[in-house]
Amino acid sequence: MEPPEPSTRELTLDEAVSVAILLQRNEQFLEAEKIYAHVLETAPDHPRGLHYAGVLAHQQGRSKEALALIQRSVEFVSDQADWYSNLGIVFQSEQRLDRAIDSYRLAIAIDPGHANAHNNLGVLLRATGQPIEAEAAYREAIRLHPNHIDAYTNLGNLLNNLKRTEEAAACYCKVITLTPRHPEARKLLALAHCTLGEVGEATKILDEWLEEEPGNPIAQHMLAACTGRDVPKRASNGFIETTFDSFAASFEAKLASLAYRAPALIVAMLKECGIQPSHSFDVLDAGCGTGLCGTLVAPFARRLVGVDLSDGMLTHAKDKHVYDALVKGELSEYLRDNSEAFDMIVSGDTLVYFGDLKGVIAAFAGALRPKGLLVFTLEHAVGASVNVDYRLELHGRYSHARAYVEQLLTFSGLQSEVIQAELRMEAGVPVPGLVIRAVKSDQYVKE
Repeated sequence: MEPPEPSTRELTLDEAVSVAILLQRNEQFLEAEKIYAHVLETAPDHPRGLHYAGVLAHQQGRSKEALALIQRSVEFVSDQADWYSNLGIVFQSEQRLDRAIDSYRLAIAIDPGHANAHNNLGVLLRATGQPIEAEAAYREAIRLHPNHIDAYTNLGNLLNNLKRTEEAAACYCKVITLTPRHPEARKLLALAHCTLGEVGEATKILDEWLEEEPGNPIAQHMLAACTGRDVPKRASNGFIETTFDSFAASFEAKLASLAYRAPALIVAMLKECGIQPSHSFDVLDAGCGTGLCGTLVAPFARRLVGVDLSDGMLTHAKDKHVYDALVKGELSEYLRDNSEAFDMIVSGDTLVYFGDLKGVIAAFAGALRPKGLLVFTLEHAVGASVNVDYRLELHGRYSHARAYVEQLLTFSGLQSEVIQAELRMEAGVPVPGLVIRAVKSDQYVKE
């Protein structure tokens, strides 16, 4: 008996979109994109084709294109909660928080049981200064989905910020119960115990973590922060890469919720010098992150270079389209390899991951041209132990004494001005900071 002839029937448009969605879920993005392009060429108003092509564009970092496609899709189909939730996610990535909030609320109106929309709404309510409403949104997500790890983590972070530390610790414990190796929950639970003065409990959590994962950079760094033992001179490359790669996507929304001011303070320092945004300087954004500083200093730059250790952060910086070059690398090494390459260096909240600043400040001086300008921020060491040069704080960043910083700048041939300012809010209180402006002497001699 002859085998049946293979079917030569072409896929319907709906079937083609279903195949593309499957490819998309398997991260076969190029293949999925070709199918969506064919569908939309044949039927430009195909709702599912528009929507999931928009989701794919967002996954590939093309958020403006994603917005256009997804907004068109909901014009044709207005009763899909997931579609409005996806629209909210894209608005959120574009920092259009009010529009994102409206989208999540529309998703919830269509489907009150949409736990992810409640959780995402909570994130933005917190970011826009509505902690009571944010707590209610997180708790509703948990009621609907009792094992919602992100909602427990977000609720814990909110409660910790409200100084309800014991309640926050209970949330982190729940996350660890649901996923015993959840790194962020372990870190935050240890931090909560330290805040409560229960250093022994914090040490136990971190020691157990290191037994399971010897050499884990997050656990090692937080153990030093909690106990004050074996404090490194700077955070390890592994700690920085792991930390920032893990939350690159949510970095800007998180900083927005903390009223983050470092980039604005840096630009204010530039303007106080009388420097005009005339595109006339070779500028380095040292520790550029997602490009928050770069966006503001780009008008001053003839050429703007960003350097950072985190691939995830550099991906988002690239999307800003303000940098002439982006480099993955350790800051001090990069500076030493680029002697007298820059007229201006800016660095927002990067040296908070350095304790000993001697080497990096000398490297800054070496990378500046004569009369070059350096502007950077630090967290200010205040309180009981102000006689130290620097200290590793519980949150894992370093704070520095003003006198120590001024001494190093002078030693490196940099004439400086230092002001005190609030860098952000944390746990409901302002973080004291230093904003430093320094000019390289034209008589500077490199050792």
